[in-house]
Amino acid sequence: MKQVLIIRYAEIWLKGKNRGFFERAFETNLTRAIKDFSCSLVKQSGRYLVCDFAEYETEAIIDKLKKVFGAHTISLAYETDSDMDSIFEAAKLICKNEGTFKVESHRGDKKYPLTSVEISKKLGGMILSQFYALKVDVHNPDFTVRVDIREHGKALVFGNYIEGANGMPVGTAGKGLLLLSGGIDSPVAGYMMAKRGMKIDCLHFHSYPYTNMQAKEKVVDLAKILSEYTCGTHLYTVSVTHIQEAIHEKCKPQLMITLLRRFMYRIAERHALRMGAQCLITGESLGQVASQTIEGMTSSNSVVEQLPVLRPLVGFDKNEIIDKSVKMGAYETSILPFEDCCTVFLPDFPAIRPKLDEIMREEAKLDVEGLITEAFASIEKIKI
Repeated sequence: MKQVLIIRYAEIWLKGKNRGFFERAFETNLTRAIKDFSCSLVKQSGRYLVCDFAEYETEAIIDKLKKVFGAHTISLAYETDSDMDSIFEAAKLICKNEGTFKVESHRGDKKYPLTSVEISKKLGGMILSQFYALKVDVHNPDFTVRVDIREHGKALVFGNYIEGANGMPVGTAGKGLLLLSGGIDSPVAGYMMAKRGMKIDCLHFHSYPYTNMQAKEKVVDLAKILSEYTCGTHLYTVSVTHIQEAIHEKCKPQLMITLLRRFMYRIAERHALRMGAQCLITGESLGQVASQTIEGMTSSNSVVEQLPVLRPLVGFDKNEIIDKSVKMGAYETSILPFEDCCTVFLPDFPAIRPKLDEIMREEAKLDVEGLITEAFASIEKIKI
């Protein structure tokens, strides 16, 4: 008898004849997640087992597995021979000394001589014969002993299900470029698209020296947190200081944010095409701030010529986004008080419903291509 970790997937089941492609990606990502531990990954029908790990590393391995998209549930289990005496020995390690319990059984090996109901009844009787203070409660037990009869004469005995990240394996749905700020929203947007299987790289715009190096370090830390879910990422940083200075000098102040975002979208699309990304991803939520009205989004989108712009948070309110930020472990970093580029030259009354013809007139005052070329000269790549 030995301890193993069971990893089950959910949505991959729905993929029919293409399931093998998704299973291979999932297995690759699982292997990557546990590469720093001395253990092995074994594929079974519809699940994977992590075996041969040190007991003191159990929680650390589980923490890594919980961040692999595609994993539905995880259980710490005992793998034992499938005879009832061996199963009972494993079940005793799960049982509490008092309270109520029930037994749930699944017979993956249909040649096993007992049915699932018969396994539960027999094991329940064996538990009652030794644990006198326990009682059966099939509706609301204090704990559950679960038995999974597998092939090759083995059984898995476990108690609880640990919720996984769910979703689809990263790498099965193309590649996107996330416009990563230092706030709460954009890391969550990247998380949401990675959950649907998209590989994510990040692009961050900064305004050094108006913003300090701590602001940049904060974004690097956010990219590191996100990379735990995205199987690694690349972070690209671009200076837009010169663009903001030009807008501030020549254009109407209330259009500063709108004009800046149009530059960001142009730079992001061109960079995405260079690196083979198939879409842009932003953390915009409709109506959350002045630039995130439908008019503001339309203005930004109008300069994107080839790629779709995905806004996975567009219908979320702030509390929902914060909940997801907390869940992924980014919230405490996101709220650190270091300003990002959008706070530089911030007007007192930014345009809420910018008119495209007015924006075009103001933008005509700028050397758009020259400013973009200068921005590309500042790109820095950071491997996370």
